[in-house]
Amino acid sequence: MSSPLPPRTVLVTGAARRLGRAFSLAFARAGWDVACHYQHSRDEALQTCAEVEALGRKAWAIAGDMADAAAQQAVFSQAVQAIGRWPDAIVNNASLFEPDTGLDFSPELLQQQMQVNLVAPLHLATLLARAVHQAPAGRPAPAVVHVLDQKVFNLNPDYFSYTLTKLALERAVALQAQALAPQVRVSAVAPGLVYVSGPQTGDNFHRASTVNLLRSPTDPADVARTAVFLAENASITGITITVDKGQHLVPLERDIMFVAEQLAQAAPPPGTP
Repeated sequence: MSSPLPPRTVLVTGAARRLGRAFSLAFARAGWDVACHYQHSRDEALQTCAEVEALGRKAWAIAGDMADAAAQQAVFSQAVQAIGRWPDAIVNNASLFEPDTGLDFSPELLQQQMQVNLVAPLHLATLLARAVHQAPAGRPAPAVVHVLDQKVFNLNPDYFSYTLTKLALERAVALQAQALAPQVRVSAVAPGLVYVSGPQTGDNFHRASTVNLLRSPTDPADVARTAVFLAENASITGITITVDKGQHLVPLERDIMFVAEQLAQAAPPPGTP
């Protein structure tokens, strides 16, 4: 008689707050145990862990930087040690989002964001593939879900270096899925605007969040449930799903926060033919 499979586990980077917290809770609700990575937000990470445990799942707070390869290795090793084996999924949510333009472009700023937004996700996926010899019988291959931004399909020059890092990661999704098969599946989710971002005010966010085809805000829980779907569906690898109510199909010359008010004023009310 075969022994029962251990509970599924996921490592969520940047899990303490905002979308990382939403990912953690969505996986917990789906029956996964969660390793909650954080860098500075210890109290919030512990709160996220407590919420996961309140849903009947195990949780571990994993502290660490994503600034270089050694730090990324340390985060993965801590997760493996806490869980007792490699995780069944990694959600690469941790990200730097720093303002710049093409004219004030800084190589140093690009390098900083590249390490966290591009190198760390690719490195963690590679570490998982190296650790996996084969998935337990009855389980799909472990999954990596990279977190992108709908902006990669709707370009504008604001947040220039950040956008470059997400563009590179989007291009890497299919390539890494090919490179790490059959050990690991690699996919991505590209959210729209789901939280106040950068210098936005609450009023600006309220207006900006409805500038999409459906003229209503995107629920972070919808983004998180999509990541769970990608992790659990054994037949999916190498794709990106946008979860933005069609925001990526509304072309803009500037980032939405800079043009939200005039667009909201020009748009007809929801429900208008």
